[in-house]
Amino acid sequence: MGNAKSLSSQKTCPKFLPEEQAEVDRLFDALSSNKGASAPGTFSLEALKSHVKEALPPGMVTRLYNGMWRVQLTHKAHGGSGNVSREQFTVFLSHLLKGSFEEKGQMVMKMILPAEGPVKARDVQKFTEELVASAVHVLTHRHELRGWTQRKSTASPTSVQAMTAQLLSEMKFQDGHKFQGPQFLDQVCEQTVIEDWVFHVPHVGMFLGVVIHRGLRLLSSALDLSTLVPECHVDPGQPLESILDALSVVYLNSQLAAELRLRWRLLFSTQLHGQSFSQLCGRITHRGPCLLVLEDRDGHVFGGFASCSWEVKPQFQGDKRCFLFSITPSMATYMPTGYNDHFMYLNHGQQTMPNGLGMGGQHHYFGLWVAADFGKGHSKAKPTCTTYNSPQLSAQEDFQFDKMEVWGLGDHLETQLVKNKKSILDSNLEAQSLLEISGRARHSEGLREVPEDD
Repeated sequence: MGNAKSLSSQKTCPKFLPEEQAEVDRLFDALSSNKGASAPGTFSLEALKSHVKEALPPGMVTRLYNGMWRVQLTHKAHGGSGNVSREQFTVFLSHLLKGSFEEKGQMVMKMILPAEGPVKARDVQKFTEELVASAVHVLTHRHELRGWTQRKSTASPTSVQAMTAQLLSEMKFQDGHKFQGPQFLDQVCEQTVIEDWVFHVPHVGMFLGVVIHRGLRLLSSALDLSTLVPECHVDPGQPLESILDALSVVYLNSQLAAELRLRWRLLFSTQLHGQSFSQLCGRITHRGPCLLVLEDRDGHVFGGFASCSWEVKPQFQGDKRCFLFSITPSMATYMPTGYNDHFMYLNHGQQTMPNGLGMGGQHHYFGLWVAADFGKGHSKAKPTCTTYNSPQLSAQEDFQFDKMEVWGLGDHLETQLVKNKKSILDSNLEAQSLLEISGRARHSEGLREVPEDD
């Protein structure tokens, strides 16, 4: 079995609770009752494919089956049937879903093993690509993407490759080097490498959970999708083809604090609201934490996380929870360095200070800049942005764009006083922004009635 460890000397007692084991047994009984098993009390690959149908790609079904079949319970070699027994089925699933990182790594290794020879990084890469694509495939098939379906592709090949590269970047070989590109594809990956990778990259286990729970329809209640895929909230009657596909959303959501992962609210989109900087200011100020995403005309997708509500003022704002990110051509997150506190900047209508939206760096030299002359911006980094240690995010240092979105995160109220009786300004967000830009106070703010307690 190549360099996969045998379970012969280990305890193979399943880890499921009695009610969980009963569900596992019911699925096994259904699989073993199908035709194709050459030995009683077993099931074949064809039976597993027949059960899964189109919920998972055939290649992933085969990997699952091979992982089960390769579970060695005794010192004896496999029999001639080539089918999966009840014990193999149970041990594989219990170790993969509820085992230690060592046990999870062993099951993953059994799924990766090539037909012959040792496991190499290229084998892990192929497995990871199939795993990532399969997870999004099954969520799409089961209609569980929580609103992230208004797009031609819920997981483009580019996103699958970018996510795969991001996951593999955390894999460390025996010599201590990490996977850094095609030159590492022929590196041999021992069992310990896979176990360490599964330990340090939680997404591997998360995607496997999606494949098992939703692909096999097994122990479905054990998988909580609410923190993996946020609910997508767009105003009714305004269909949106987002810049982000579902896989990009999953990646970005994993970078956020837990309380911000449940729900994303569309605040601004050039597709729906036009290319207007005043519209942008009016729709994103005082709305709590948010993500802004741009796609430049060369196809690079990137943006930033604002940890605090945006305010129109000629000073920097925000805190060290802010970050910049890239989605295409690569998925990466860039956190503050501590060099300065130039996290966020939003200004308009002044002659002496830059007018636009910026994150990181300094005036006229931002890590991410959207000019008030909308549709233009820059991402300057020689070699990196001082605030976030980010490289140039756009294809060109000075870029043009047609697509931009801003997503409010979590349950933050759309206005700070939404529970109060609304003034005329509450219904006209652009007017709010224009007043703030001109430096005039909103005198009616102090005249609101005290809200009644719920």
